[in-house]
Amino acid sequence: MLRKFCSLLPRQLRSVNMRYFSSYEYLRVEKRGESGCVQLIQLHRPEALNALFEPLLLELGESLRVGEADESVAAFVLTGSERSFAAGADIKQMEDKTLQDCIKTQFLSNWDVLAKVKKPVIAAVNGYALGGGCEVAMMCDIIFAGEKAKFGQPEINLGTIPGAGGTQRLIRAVGKSLAMEMCLSGLPIDAKKALSFGLVSRVYPPDQVVGEAIKLGEKIAKQSKLIVSICKEAVNSAYELSLQEGLKCEKRLFYTTFGTDDRREGMKAFVEKRTPKFVEN
Repeated sequence: MLRKFCSLLPRQLRSVNMRYFSSYEYLRVEKRGESGCVQLIQLHRPEALNALFEPLLLELGESLRVGEADESVAAFVLTGSERSFAAGADIKQMEDKTLQDCIKTQFLSNWDVLAKVKKPVIAAVNGYALGGGCEVAMMCDIIFAGEKAKFGQPEINLGTIPGAGGTQRLIRAVGKSLAMEMCLSGLPIDAKKALSFGLVSRVYPPDQVVGEAIKLGEKIAKQSKLIVSICKEAVNSAYELSLQEGLKCEKRLFYTTFGTDDRREGMKAFVEKRTPKFVEN
């Protein structure tokens, strides 16, 4: 049974031994890396190209909460299949919603669960990352893309607009002109263009992108988890604050590191020319 299940996974997810499997219906979750320090979350709704809907997002939130509480997990990698990272929201689930429904249920309010995670999240994107799929990728801290990846906000073709951060995060990533072009035309961009505009930081062959994301997660795992979370907070503050406010926030967080054992250990190890042994304190 295990062998049959493994045969159904994309090639890049079969490259190393699995450490554990989840019981989720719409996700495949496992620990990866030499010490199991990276939690790999694979969106698994192949019949719908990983279209996003409430049950899947609830499972995603739960898997992230479990990983946040697991001290052995230093980073997350979020991926889909080689064909599709996530091809947007499930339109069949949205078609009959009314204005009253959206307001009453606070529709899409739980989609930002990724943006609230304290540990680093790396998106490994292959295939389609459209609509909600693009928005989910942009909620991650780092995006690696396969060479055939496509990013887009095609909601305009459906008579609506992005509702989970597409108009806000995209402009911060690629600038006003390209963000407007993508949102108003619905046309996607390829991985090469996404890299040139800063939407993604690396582009790899499709069968390597997940493995490379895991390698980065392992590299991050060698740092102090405490200092990593402080650094992530400082970088993210740039999205919310003016330059002067951001600089003040950075300085406060920088000073905070001087109250930690890991800062003392890091500098001492550098002076002594040895590898630091962080204690997360």
